[in-house]
Amino acid sequence: MTLALSRQQQIQQATEWIKEADALLIGAGAGMGVDSGLPDFRGNEGFWKAYPALKEHNHSFSDMANPMWFKLNPRKAWGFYGHRLNLYKNTQPHEGFNILKAWADTCLNGSMVFTSNVDGQFQKAGFRELDIMECHGSIHHLQCSQYCSDDIWSAHDLELTIDEATLTLTSDIPRCPHCGEVARPNILMFNDGYWNPDRTDDQEDRFSQWANQAGNILAIEIGAGTAIPSVRYKTTEIGKKIIRINPRQSVISKRYTGISLDMGGLEALEAINDVI
Repeated sequence: MTLALSRQQQIQQATEWIKEADALLIGAGAGMGVDSGLPDFRGNEGFWKAYPALKEHNHSFSDMANPMWFKLNPRKAWGFYGHRLNLYKNTQPHEGFNILKAWADTCLNGSMVFTSNVDGQFQKAGFRELDIMECHGSIHHLQCSQYCSDDIWSAHDLELTIDEATLTLTSDIPRCPHCGEVARPNILMFNDGYWNPDRTDDQEDRFSQWANQAGNILAIEIGAGTAIPSVRYKTTEIGKKIIRINPRQSVISKRYTGISLDMGGLEALEAINDVI
C-alpha cells in the first residue's frame, strides 16, 4: 500500500515510522554519495563526465569494471580503480550519514546497512563494521587477481599515483603477498570468476541473523535505482515499511507499505530530521 500524501505529509509520516521502528535497515545505492561529491555513474554520459579519459576509447563503466584488465593491462585497471580508491579515501561523508546514525542509535534492535557501494563511506561516518553489508565488496580491501588463496587484506596503506590525463597507474603495481601476481580490489565485477566472496559472505551471515530477530524493521532506501537493483530487492524483502528517497525512479509498488520522496538524499534526510 503506497500512501498518496503530499510531500509534507510524507515527511511527517516518515518521522512517525522512524519513532515507531524496532530496527532500521539503511539501504544505500550510488545516489547516497552524490551529496558528498561522489559520481553516481548514471549512464555513459555521467560516467564519462567523471572519467573523460575513458570517453575517447568509448569505455563504459561495465567495460572497465571487468577483472580481465588486471591480466591484460594492470596499469589501466589500477588507473581506474586507483583513482576511485584515492577519491573515496579523500571524501568526507555528508551530514546525512550522521542523521541516519543518530536515528539508528535510538532503535531498540539497532540497525544494519545494506549497500551496493564499495566506497567505505559508512565506516568513515562511524557505523560499526559489524553493522554493514557491502553486497558488491569493498575497494578498501584487496585480494589476489588469480585467487591463489582465501586471503583478503586491507588497502589502508596502499599509496597509488595516477596520471589523470590518461587514467593510468604510474606507481608500482600492487602485488599479492603470497604469489606475486597482480592484486585487485575485493569487489564483485562484471563477468567475475575470481572474486573472493568470503568477507561479504560473513557480512551476509550477520545481516540475516539480525533480520530474523530485529522485529519491526523500517527500511530507508536512499539513492538506489533499478539498473542494478540489489538494494531495492533487499529493502522490499526485509522492510515492513519502506521510505524510498530518490530524485528519480522513486515510485513504490502498491504491494508494499511505503512512501516515496523524489528528493536528493541529504535534502530528504535533513527535512525529516527537522521534524523529528
